[in-house]
Amino acid sequence: MRFRFIKAEKGNYPVVVLCRVMNVAKSGFYAWLKRGKSEHAKRDERLLDKIKRIHRASHRRYGSPRVYDDLRLDGERVGKKRVERLMRDNGVVGKRRRKFTCTTDSDHEKKVAPNLLKQQFDVDRPDAVWVSDITQLWTPEGWWYLAVVLDLFARFVVGWAMSSRIKRQLVLDAVKMALMRRQPDSGLIFHSDRGSQYAADDTEKLLTKNGIIPKHSHIEI
Repeated sequence: MRFRFIKAEKGNYPVVVLCRVMNVAKSGFYAWLKRGKSEHAKRDERLLDKIKRIHRASHRRYGSPRVYDDLRLDGERVGKKRVERLMRDNGVVGKRRRKFTCTTDSDHEKKVAPNLLKQQFDVDRPDAVWVSDITQLWTPEGWWYLAVVLDLFARFVVGWAMSSRIKRQLVLDAVKMALMRRQPDSGLIFHSDRGSQYAADDTEKLLTKNGIIPKHSHIEI
C-alpha cells in the first residue's frame, strides 16, 4: 500500500515529496494515519516485522518466495500472495540487477561553461556558490529522479525537484525553487556537472537572467 511506503520513508524524505511521488493526497495520508487498525492490519504489521527480519538476515537478497519458505519453516501460517503483497506494498525487495540510467549526459554539443570553482569548496558566506546534481531514487513506481540545489556555505538544500523523467525541466524547477526561496544577489556561482540538462539553453538563460554565473565540471554533492 502506498500509504505504508510513505510512513516507512517519511523519516528520510519530506511527506509532501513522498505523496507527490506516490500520487496521493497529503490529507489522505494523514487521515489514514489517524484511523484505528483492524485485526487484519495488526496481523499484517506482525507479519511485516517478521518479513523484514528475514529479509535483513539474508542481507536483503531474498525475494518473496524465499521469505515465504522461511516463514513456513518458522511455523507461520500464511499465503504466498499475502507475503508478496506485504513485500511489494512496503518496498521490501530482493536484490536484483536493475536497469540503471546515467544521470549525466556529457556527450552533447551544448556549450560548457568553464570551471572556476576548481574543486575549492570553502565558501565564506551564504548564496555565494550553489552546487547542483541529479540522483536516482528507487520506488515501487520505478526509478524517480531528484535534482537538488545546495548552498555550499552551509550545505543547505535551497531548491529541489522530482520527476519520473530526467529532462531539463527537472533542473529548471529546482533552480526556480531556489531563486524564489533565496533571491540571491548577482554574481552567485552555480556549479554543476557537464550534463545536458545543465548545459541546455533554457537552464543557461534562467541563470544568467538572474545574474548567476554557470560553471561546469564533474561534481558530486
